[in-house]
Amino acid sequence: MKTQKIYQIDAFADELFQGNPAAVCVMDSWLEDTLMQNIAMENNLAETAFVVKEEDHYHIRWFTPELEVDLCGHATLASAFVIFRYYQHASDTIKFYSHRSGKLSVSKEHSGYLTLNFPTDTLQEVPTNPQMVEALGLSPLKTFKGKTDYLLIYANEEMITSMKPNFFLLDKVEARGIIVTAPGKEVDFVSRFFAPQCGINEDPVTGSAHTSLTPYWSKKLSKTELLAKQLSQRGGTIRCTYLGDRVLISGKAVPYLSGEIIL
Repeated sequence: MKTQKIYQIDAFADELFQGNPAAVCVMDSWLEDTLMQNIAMENNLAETAFVVKEEDHYHIRWFTPELEVDLCGHATLASAFVIFRYYQHASDTIKFYSHRSGKLSVSKEHSGYLTLNFPTDTLQEVPTNPQMVEALGLSPLKTFKGKTDYLLIYANEEMITSMKPNFFLLDKVEARGIIVTAPGKEVDFVSRFFAPQCGINEDPVTGSAHTSLTPYWSKKLSKTELLAKQLSQRGGTIRCTYLGDRVLISGKAVPYLSGEIIL
């Protein structure tokens, strides 16, 4: 009988049952793609990360219940937490590599924060898709298109919290996800992230979305250090630093469970 160790971590969370849960499998070698997709489907979490150590770094891949994605922040944060806590990583920085997104890293701070170092998304302003407006029920001030997501800018936090998307209509928009954002009352900016095409109507806390959000709000607010909140039901707080072609995204993580998958 073959087994695989699995961990479930609440990422971007200060305590249990907050932030975004991710499953993590640290493996000696790769499983078949179909098997990894089935494990992610069985977990039924926003993301399951699969990690294999290769020389001085870890190769990482991310699967939703429906497909493999190019980049995932919270599952990378969760993977780093697992490696630091359960695999006795020697230094304070873990190097990751994704065949879809290149070099990534996560550093451990004494305060308990873990900091992702991710490539900055490139945004281009585009006409607003009427289908998105109909699905979201509110027209944005501006719309941008990044590598995989749309970024929609709204006037205030109340518009973000009150939004009740029609996910049937939103699922027809060709994109990994739709980010909606506005200035925050107590933080620099707030956001929500909808990804029905990935099998996730609303993601609780989306690290990778902040590769799009950080450059926009950094330029808009003329500051490089920003504090953000994602206004999902579980919610999460994210510290962001804009470095030009890279973005630092920081948060904490809490372990929920560990176990074995019987393959």
